[in-house]
Amino acid sequence: MKSIRKSNFLLFMLPSVIALLLVLAIPLGYSLITSFFDTNLKYQGLGEFVGLQNYIDVIKDVYFRDSVKTTLIFTVGVVILEFLAGLVIALLLNNIRKGRNLFFTIIIVPMMITPIAVGLIWRLLLHSDLGIVNYVLSLFGISGKAWLADASLALKTVMFIDIWQNVPYMVLVILAGLVTLPTEPYEAAAIDGASRTQSFFRLTIPMMLPTFSVVLLLRTITALKTYDLIFVLTRGGPGSTTEVISYHIYQQAFRYLEIGKASAMSYLLLLLIIPIAFLFIKISRSRTV
Repeated sequence: MKSIRKSNFLLFMLPSVIALLLVLAIPLGYSLITSFFDTNLKYQGLGEFVGLQNYIDVIKDVYFRDSVKTTLIFTVGVVILEFLAGLVIALLLNNIRKGRNLFFTIIIVPMMITPIAVGLIWRLLLHSDLGIVNYVLSLFGISGKAWLADASLALKTVMFIDIWQNVPYMVLVILAGLVTLPTEPYEAAAIDGASRTQSFFRLTIPMMLPTFSVVLLLRTITALKTYDLIFVLTRGGPGSTTEVISYHIYQQAFRYLEIGKASAMSYLLLLLIIPIAFLFIKISRSRTV
């Protein structure tokens, strides 16, 4: 009977395994192979085998190093600010008894819009001549800015837009964690005379650490891979001030047709993500044991 159940289980799992192989394993394997060849879309085939030369060239590439720096600045900035804003809003919503669902519905609207649509909307709002943002500023006597064309403002503007869209995600996950917290520790703390601030730092933060680890991990990974907003808003400009790794890989692959180098860049990005993922997982497990 057990062998029959096991065979049925494997049979039902087979379509999923095949789908994963087709969608994930084969493309990943092919891209790994091309990263060791001088593959170019101008020519047929994989091209000449170059070993680790693509990786060496990519690491020596000044523009790639600049894109790594820009990506790290973007990722650290948006993740920290989104987490802090999400935590504050989630705490406020958790203490609201009337109208919570209405506020929550309004807050999560930006998360429901695709990044491409968000980019187009904000590109119109921030237009230097026709945008409503500069118009509203002019009503208060403030001169308008070229938000997406000024090298000193472009990256900050893109970060603001990313924060606007993804804070609801932080609110959603953190609020879900807050709702599931047990009430007994808080009641005991109140009896012992602990203030709300003490309860927050001594109870809420420690119990929420696994949730914080998960939401920070997922958001960090998605921020490192940001492409949509950059493509729609700035195309990496002005100059290369907003050119993150994902957009740089796109440029290398589909503008310069250097598939081999683009594949090497993709795996270097993967090597950047893996240690971060293991770090958050280790923190999460150490707090749950």
